[in-house]
Amino acid sequence: MDKIYWHSVTLEKDNCKGCTNCLKQCPTKAIRIQNGKAKILKERCIDCGECLRMCPYHAKKAVTDSFEILDKFKYNVALTAPAFYAQFSIADNIDLMLTVLKKIGFDDVYEVSAGAEIITEKTKELLKSGTLPRPTISSACPAVVKLISIRFPNLIDNLIPLLPPVEVAAKLAREEAVRKSGLSESDIGIIFITPCPAKVTSFKNPMNLEKSNIDGAVSINDVYLKIAHKIGKISDSEIEKLSRSGRKGVLWGVAGGESEATESKRHICVDGIHNVIEVLDAVEDGKLRDIEYVEALSCIGGCVGGPLTVENSFVANSRLKRIGEELEDNKNIPHEDDVFWENPISYKPVMNLDDDISKAMEKAMKIEEIYESLPKLDCGSCGSPTCRDLAEDIVRGYASENDCIFKLREKINILARELNKLESGDIKNTRET
Repeated sequence: MDKIYWHSVTLEKDNCKGCTNCLKQCPTKAIRIQNGKAKILKERCIDCGECLRMCPYHAKKAVTDSFEILDKFKYNVALTAPAFYAQFSIADNIDLMLTVLKKIGFDDVYEVSAGAEIITEKTKELLKSGTLPRPTISSACPAVVKLISIRFPNLIDNLIPLLPPVEVAAKLAREEAVRKSGLSESDIGIIFITPCPAKVTSFKNPMNLEKSNIDGAVSINDVYLKIAHKIGKISDSEIEKLSRSGRKGVLWGVAGGESEATESKRHICVDGIHNVIEVLDAVEDGKLRDIEYVEALSCIGGCVGGPLTVENSFVANSRLKRIGEELEDNKNIPHEDDVFWENPISYKPVMNLDDDISKAMEKAMKIEEIYESLPKLDCGSCGSPTCRDLAEDIVRGYASENDCIFKLREKINILARELNKLESGDIKNTRET
């Protein structure tokens, strides 16, 4: 039985003005405008956060945990994504950033980049084995994994079946916290400082795990001010030696860092969800068979460009590269075998018109019939992304042909002509009388 898909990206209807900014930019056509308000189709949404970026009225928001989640546990560990380090101009070293997190309420910290190093080593091992389909697609970005599951089902087998680094880091962080604190696992909170809503969704409703190792997620922009107020007040003597990962793990936070770490000679990196779709189309068409590995990232620039970050993505990209390049490669990466998916990724059909095949075929034919009668301008004024989407929405009962302003104008013009005829006839009859 499929799980109910929980979403971090939600809609604040009171703020929505019914514009079509989000409608036009949504990569999976998950948004409609109905009765003057946006509506998110849950089965299509991949929580990429593009609508958060595009909405000028802040009608879209990401549901994350508040800082008060720390009160639920006796011992809290902050999981830090590499993108976190790049948010602060005066943060020249990672140990400083990790120390600040302990100063604002966490008992310990654990770097996601440490999990990235483990996944890097396992990826290299699998690529060398020659058992993976080509091109093998990274499974680290949950928005991309969800995209493939609903739009590119033929490429599910191309996804490398490894857990995202954040889950690996969370598992190791909990094990370490149990050893350090002597507490039970249930008393320990593993809290991710997240740069994007897709990662929140991925632990609230994991696609390839029975249960996530993460207990909560606080957005980077929610902790930014707490950090900014403390960071300049910490003396050198207060900075603890907390960092454990090296250059390759940290550079996973920027586009290209992951694929370079795999040392594959035939890899490509694509960032930005619309660009990812273009590349996946090419993979599906068999045009990239000479490529061994595809690093696909929903956000421009990688995780440093996540919608829940604060700093300009280009500035953050440059800053993280500088931080990373100053590090050496980690020579003591622990070997972990328990890093594979527990559950396979399955196809999530969003075009299922009816469980009855004959009825589904009838509806599909009706969609084509309605589509042929529409203007094919794909203007979005009807509240559906394209004319074909409108045709589907009509058949599903979400919309009517009158929602198309061109069809409606045509009907109004016909009615106006008929009224003119009637009026002309009445005037003529009056004169004759």
